[in-house]
Amino acid sequence: MRAVRCHELTGPSSLRVDEGLPEPVAGDGEVLIDVRAAGVNFPDVLVTRGKYQFKGSPPFVPGGEVAGVVAAVGPGVTSLAPGDRVAATMLMGAFAERVVVPELAAVRLPDAVGFEVGAATLLTYATTLHALEDRGRLQAGETLLVLGAAGGVGVAAIELGKALGARVIAAASTDEKLAFCREHGADLGINYSREDLKERARELTAGAGVDVIYDPVGGPFSEPALRSIAWKGRYLVVGFASGEIPRIPLNLTLLKGCDIVGVFWGSFAAREPQRNRAHAARILDLVAEGTLRPHVDRVLPFARAAEALDRLEQRQVLGKVVLVP
Repeated sequence: MRAVRCHELTGPSSLRVDEGLPEPVAGDGEVLIDVRAAGVNFPDVLVTRGKYQFKGSPPFVPGGEVAGVVAAVGPGVTSLAPGDRVAATMLMGAFAERVVVPELAAVRLPDAVGFEVGAATLLTYATTLHALEDRGRLQAGETLLVLGAAGGVGVAAIELGKALGARVIAAASTDEKLAFCREHGADLGINYSREDLKERARELTAGAGVDVIYDPVGGPFSEPALRSIAWKGRYLVVGFASGEIPRIPLNLTLLKGCDIVGVFWGSFAAREPQRNRAHAARILDLVAEGTLRPHVDRVLPFARAAEALDRLEQRQVLGKVVLVP
């Protein structure tokens, strides 16, 4: 079997395609998938540098989401069968020709959804649905501010925010990225490379502030975003793509009567696999009907995995990059 493996914790340049690896076998309650496409996400960059919550011991196979065809099922599997088209998520191991996942980590892929789109959907949209609905309690008519809005989870937040009935303000670093965000449904935009994020957000809400903030970036924009929040707002801590974990003055939560809410989708998926699977099926149905439109920036072969992760790290990607065997 061929797979992309990380050989040192030095970043994307440490990736290479290895051949002759052992074939995985489905055990009790597991599904073996022939991988047709694998999604690339920012945690994959972090894991190649040893900076993610889960650390691999080199050499290891990165990657957290795939789409493909069920090749075999282990004892006890009842909801899937060989030949089924599926999308699946995992902690690591997706950049391989074949993967094994627990039954509840895989969900049927609608016929209307291609493998490349299927591989670019679950991690970003499942994270975001859990964030907005379970953790942020986003309601129709509320205002949602999305930081890093042109990235994979940012696009997911825009589209799901609109699907849930919110007014969405996208914040990104260039006008090109903001135009892309508007194509995916953002109502308004803030270019935080030249506009004051706090002041502009308050202007766009007529001084009321934003109800929910979706922050996968961290760094210097987190505090000004929090200062723009409405009374009883919810600030969703999704990740730290900037590489900087901000230090937040807690007096702001008192003054705003607001919540700072952690969003750890991986732990949620492990603790509540049935609910997470239901989220995944709902998301893929919305993709099939055209309500959600995951954007695949480019499709690259396994041999160019290092380039794919490097482009993501350099913030040169709109939406998602997908690898194919």
